[in-house]
Amino acid sequence: QVQLVESGGRMVQAGDSLSLSCAASGLTVRRSAMAWFRQVPGKEREFVAHIRATGGHTYYSDSVKGRFTISKDNTENTLILQMISLNPEVTAVYYCAANEYVIVSAVPAARSYKYWGQGTQVTVSK
Repeated sequence: QVQLVESGGRMVQAGDSLSLSCAASGLTVRRSAMAWFRQVPGKEREFVAHIRATGGHTYYSDSVKGRFTISKDNTENTLILQMISLNPEVTAVYYCAANEYVIVSAVPAARSYKYWGQGTQVTVSK
């Protein structure tokens, strides 16, 4: 049984940095396609970042490119999202997602991911 557990979300001030973690069990992060999405009330879940199953290639939404970094901690079997220069517009619940493989054209689509965590709240105040 696959389980993804996010942590690290909290309230911070604009300009701060924050790191989110997603601890995985039942799957091997090193061999999995993994991503971060976020969602605010009343809106659809939005793609944030993706890291390929192999090779480590990454993809980002335009809104976070240059400020967010997705990575894998293979030793801890954990997915990481490092965020800098935070602004109130990134306030959302952040979700970790995974699948054995995701084709490049389908990376931003939530339906491409089989496994999801429960989410962690990130709130950025002005």
